[in-house]
Amino acid sequence: MVWKPDVTVAAIIERDSQFLLVEERIGGRLVLNQPAGHLEDGESLLEAVVRETLEETAWHFTPAALLGVYLWRSARAHTTMRVAFIGSVADFDSTRRLDPPVLATHWLTREQILSRREQLRTTLVTRCIDHYLAGRRLPLEAVAHDVQHAVP
Repeated sequence: MVWKPDVTVAAIIERDSQFLLVEERIGGRLVLNQPAGHLEDGESLLEAVVRETLEETAWHFTPAALLGVYLWRSARAHTTMRVAFIGSVADFDSTRRLDPPVLATHWLTREQILSRREQLRTTLVTRCIDHYLAGRRLPLEAVAHDVQHAVP
C-alpha cells in the first residue's frame, strides 16, 4: 500500500500583534485554524495559499516568505503535510461569502489563541505562530511558482 499524505497550505498573517484565524465547524466541533486548505490539481502551492485565504477570509493574501513544511498525524492515523507561508492581506471584500465550513474570522493575539488552546484544530496553529515569532523566514524562491507537466 502506498502512503499518501494530504497536501495543504496555510497562511500565517500577523497585523498589530494579532493573527488572522478562521473559526470553522469540523466534525460537529467549533475550531480555530489559520486560513488553510488542500492543494487542488494543477495548482501551485502559492496559488493555493492565495486562493484558500480569499475563500476562507475574504482577504487578498500576498505571500512574502515560506515559514516551513510540517507533518501532522491525526488520532485516526491520517497524515497531512502543511506548507505554511507568511504574508500580508489587503483589499477585504465585504460582499464575499466565506466558504463553508468557515463561520467567522478573528484577529487574535498569541495570548488569546493560547487561552483557547482546546479549540485549536491542530497543534500546528501555535507551532507555526511560534516559528513565525522566532523569526523563521525562508525565501519564496525555495518554492516552485508553477506546475511542471510531463513531456509527451
